[in-house]
Amino acid sequence: MDTKNIQIAYIGGGSRGWAWGLMSDLAGQDILEGTVRLYDIDRDAAYANEIIGDKVQYAEGAKSAWHYKAVDSLAEALTGADFVVLSILPGTFDEMESDVHTPEKYGIYQSVGDTAGPGGLVRALRTIPMYVEIANAIKEFSPEAWVINYTNPMTLCVQTLYEVFPQIKAFGCCHEVFSTQELLISALEELRGITDVKRSDINVNVQGINHFTWLSDAWYKNINLIDVYREFCDKYYETGYIKDESNHWMNSSFACAQRVKFDLFKRYGSIAAAGDRHLAEFMPGKMYLADPDTVHEWMFGLTTVEWRKDDLKKRLEKSKKLISGEEKFEIKKTGEEGVHMMQAICGERTLVSNVNLPNIGQAPDLPMGAVVETNAVFRHNTVTPLCAGKMSNEIGAMVSRHVKNHQTILKAALTKNKDLAFTAFINDPLVTCSYKDAKVLFDEMLQNTKKYLPGWEI
Repeated sequence: MDTKNIQIAYIGGGSRGWAWGLMSDLAGQDILEGTVRLYDIDRDAAYANEIIGDKVQYAEGAKSAWHYKAVDSLAEALTGADFVVLSILPGTFDEMESDVHTPEKYGIYQSVGDTAGPGGLVRALRTIPMYVEIANAIKEFSPEAWVINYTNPMTLCVQTLYEVFPQIKAFGCCHEVFSTQELLISALEELRGITDVKRSDINVNVQGINHFTWLSDAWYKNINLIDVYREFCDKYYETGYIKDESNHWMNSSFACAQRVKFDLFKRYGSIAAAGDRHLAEFMPGKMYLADPDTVHEWMFGLTTVEWRKDDLKKRLEKSKKLISGEEKFEIKKTGEEGVHMMQAICGERTLVSNVNLPNIGQAPDLPMGAVVETNAVFRHNTVTPLCAGKMSNEIGAMVSRHVKNHQTILKAALTKNKDLAFTAFINDPLVTCSYKDAKVLFDEMLQNTKKYLPGWEI
């Protein structure tokens, strides 16, 4: 690849979050330059980002020049692409409102609703057909491109890409492990007085699946961080740990006090490496999500879709201000590693990072071919997963249940099999209502998203 003429296809390029983050990360480094083609079913959003993107190279702190171009088709976006970035919203927030809040009528609460639980399943059913289309388009127009997925449900998005196009060079990226490494840095500073530690100094062994990820091993130089974390958990188990009062869990839809993490560590002896909102959804529904009072006790929040809709309004206003020049684009590091991964694949560096890939043996106690999250080495034109070893029996049993349910969901979506989808639905640990109520709930949720399920008998 010509590092000064990199071609990126951004599918979901009208994003007012991930797209702006990518613009910032691309402009803030000086190794790669090129063109980003923005494709989105919301054409106006993509064209707005074209205007914003082309202004970024003139922002303070910009080190590289990128040209942004909104395009009208997948074919135009993908043809000639070196990298494909996938970051889409499957449906609208109206469908997500049903995913998250309809189950509450039956006492089922979800803190996110995009990966696990009834909401994650229904979101997957409407996302998988979109990813079938995307995978076929990549196969036709850019079969050699490297594909980076950010869309949730991460595991099933990546699994679908490989199911449709087995030779695809795709992987999924998630920053949840990064936040846990930052938590370990806080523990080191507070309990050992060690400062100025960078996240890249925290070496971890990553196991499991996206948003239900575990660290069986963690080190800083010769310091065993499992031991440090055990002390940290003991200290803050009851009170929770809040590093930044300005981002207090009671005032944020995303923050937490880490109590779910601490509880899982005490139960299973490995570090659960995702936000508490995500982790809670993989566990039996009455543990952390029995009701809003229980959630409050565990010191995290239920991210309402009303909040997401209000936040979208704010971002739309920001988009107008960025376009008009009323507000200047601020270049700052997002903490994501997508651009660093691109640099490594271009041969400009070597990188080890957590990534979602089909299992070729890196997760020896999970099914071959299932998408798992482990570390991988990024080098010139290669991404090689690292063997993570077997999980404990207790953790492995929980993870395996979700992996096998994912396989059922994928099969149901590809074959449009409603009965099979319901089998996966009632097998999810968050579905705690009666079989009869579960069937009524499932039917209602499918009705609410049926326009995204062509060919289904609903």
